[in-house]
Amino acid sequence: MKTTVDIPQEELEEVLRHTRARTKRDAILTAVSEFNRRKRLEQLAEQLGTFENVMPLDELLRLRETG
Repeated sequence: MKTTVDIPQEELEEVLRHTRARTKRDAILTAVSEFNRRKRLEQLAEQLGTFENVMPLDELLRLRETG
């Protein structure tokens, strides 16, 4: 999909530097993909600790030692 976006030059240069991309398009795709990945990880982290039937770490380690 083609989209025209006005991105400040300094921001774009920084993205190019951080991503080491060869083109502006690749740099923007990398930045967007990384943003989406981080948001998915945030959502996953919010769910941690909400499971009721998860074995505590000490019990898991004890079972591994005896197994």
